Amino acid sequence: MPDQELSGSYRFDPIDLEQMRLLGRLTPGQRIRVMLDARELAVGLIRGRLRRQYPHLSLREINLRVLEETDRAKQRTFPRP
Repeated sequence: MPDQELSGSYRFDPIDLEQMRLLGRLTPGQRIRVMLDARELAVGLIRGRLRRQYPHLSLREINLRVLEETDRAKQRTFPRP
């Protein structure tokens, strides 16, 4: 799939209807909690990868790289269907 992402032909993964049903039953506050937990997991995975790639960097430097990487991701544009 990485080749598809680079070529611009990748659209979206199929919708998980069961996941949508489960999320639909949550209160707005619970949905926000789920979103924040997912974000925490994603940032933790990025931080762990950066620690393995750059074991010589301090925690502050790793955190700066995490911010740089997430900022770059926000700036990416995706093709419209």
